[in-house]
Amino acid sequence: MVMMTGARACIETLIKEGVEVIFGIPGGATLPFYDALLGTKLKHVLVRHEQCAAHMADGYARASGRPGVCTATSGPGATNLVTGIANAYMDSSPIVAITGQVGRPFIGRDAFQEADIIGITASITKHNFQPSSAKELPSVIRAALRIATERRPGPVVVDLPKDVQVAEVDIDLSSDSEPPSPSRVVTPSPIQLKKAIQLLKGAEKPVILAGGGVRISNATEELQTFSERFGIPVATTLMGKGCIPENHPNAVGMIGMHGRLAANMLINESDVILAVGCRFSDRSTGSMQEFAKNSSIIHIDIDASEIGKNIDVEVPIVGDAKTTLSAILKELGDEPHRRSSTWFEHMQKLKKELDMEASQNEAGPWLKPPQIFKRLRKLLPLDTIVTTDVGQHQMWAALHFEAYSPRSFISSGGLGTMGFGFPAALGAKVARPDKPVVNFAGDGSFLMVEQELACSIKERIPVVVIIFNNGVLGMPAQWQRLFYGKRYSGIDLSGTPDFVKLAEAYGAVGKRVQSYDELEVAVKDGLRSDVTTVIDVPISPEEDVFPMVAPGKGLKDIMISD
Repeated sequence: MVMMTGARACIETLIKEGVEVIFGIPGGATLPFYDALLGTKLKHVLVRHEQCAAHMADGYARASGRPGVCTATSGPGATNLVTGIANAYMDSSPIVAITGQVGRPFIGRDAFQEADIIGITASITKHNFQPSSAKELPSVIRAALRIATERRPGPVVVDLPKDVQVAEVDIDLSSDSEPPSPSRVVTPSPIQLKKAIQLLKGAEKPVILAGGGVRISNATEELQTFSERFGIPVATTLMGKGCIPENHPNAVGMIGMHGRLAANMLINESDVILAVGCRFSDRSTGSMQEFAKNSSIIHIDIDASEIGKNIDVEVPIVGDAKTTLSAILKELGDEPHRRSSTWFEHMQKLKKELDMEASQNEAGPWLKPPQIFKRLRKLLPLDTIVTTDVGQHQMWAALHFEAYSPRSFISSGGLGTMGFGFPAALGAKVARPDKPVVNFAGDGSFLMVEQELACSIKERIPVVVIIFNNGVLGMPAQWQRLFYGKRYSGIDLSGTPDFVKLAEAYGAVGKRVQSYDELEVAVKDGLRSDVTTVIDVPISPEEDVFPMVAPGKGLKDIMISD
């Protein structure tokens, strides 16, 4: 037992549990926490907006596999975290958000900067805590970190009343009395495994659909072995991108609204789908009534509530992706399955003939996004971590920038949060300072978070930002062009500042490029720079992302042009 304040107990427990960095902004209700932080080995990154603190923690978590931690004061500080918390919840990212709260005697009295953050975040967290005594804090912090990472990961909120932070009592920092943590591994039912194996053995046109759960459970090796041994094509969701190297012969790319033609067609033509760690979101399936109507679906997921939620399945298997794939591999044996080569040959033909390639025509006043991403893939080191914002550039990246390893392609999927990419890149760089980190951004997205250039420079977190600048909100403009008779409304970004001058005003490097060669030089210089580099790439405001499945249509109704 040691005499200390509740705030000090929080800091010491975070350090003891292996937390190395926290992203945040102080305020009145967290001043005791920040006072206890001073002089400790817990690194603090001062962000310029609380939403970005949550996104940085999210990027840190996705790049490292460890929980990201962020903090904000009560009231507006805490509510500014909400979008980032919701983003992490939708994409199963483990973050712990520590918020300040008014003292317990003032809770419920509409005190200055009071907000019910427990109630506000109840539907977008795995769990939340509001400890009522300083003695609880070590166990609460340990539980929050554990809950965030166990089984299906997600965000946890710890709301700290100010009087609990300042209370000085004898506190036990040991974890000896901590209840045993449930294992993240969930063992699949042997009966369901047998059913799945029977289906797989009889399949003539099987497809594996890999989601983010493969990355989370570190099951990429098992996935690739499974695909190679039995000659099964692998499609992915956006969150599953990188679960199999996208230059692998069996990889067919991402499915969905802007999925690759081969992936969408193979899913539609399959007789058995082995879905691993995905949730069949509407952006992946298109019309759920039309999705894979002739397929028997085996769905492996650690979260039982996801199985059958959107798509009816033949064989539900509740289990950790790595454990379940290993069990199926063991039961099927080491001998390759003697399936007809027709399906594999069909896959290769689709990949070759039907997948839309970037135009080889580089002429014209504008650089072509598909061509840009293909060139960037050749240029960037293989271990580069890339993040994206949300919009057209995100889909161009998903289509044309190949990911070769898990945790190397970080994007906002379920919530579709504009402004996610740049702060996520900073968080990823903090987690992996040894890796090059590049953010693909749209001009609309970057404008929402450009203030974090100050954080990047002050905290010495160098990344490369490539802005696809079309002067409009690109995805709404595309939809208005295709479905609203070119009746453009609210999408003109005129008045955007000069991104080169903006970057330089913060102390970063700013460059504007007008050719592919200039882009390559700027990127190479940016990778060598010890400060963040912002590269402005003008593109056509009328450039569309294809392929595309229109709203309400099935994957078979994919459009390859307007």
